[in-house]
Amino acid sequence: MEEKEVHLVKRVSKELGLTYKELGEEIGYSESTLRKSVSENRITLQLEKAIELYLKTLEFEKERKEIREIKENIRTLFEFSRK
Repeated sequence: MEEKEVHLVKRVSKELGLTYKELGEEIGYSESTLRKSVSENRITLQLEKAIELYLKTLEFEKERKEIREIKENIRTLFEFSRK
């Protein structure tokens, strides 16, 4: 039996632990638009791109945080080695 692909909005909401309302606020769509998209099992190209950009932004923010932490660790090590 072929496994049915989970709707992008539903999958991303679940993965991020967000309600449709919360996801909609993050990407500039209303909760009702997201619900309609899921219930009709359709997605516009604009909605798909908005979600993709949001996910890329989250990934970028995570990487930025990791870089800051690395920089702080290097700074701490450098200061420690100077003592």
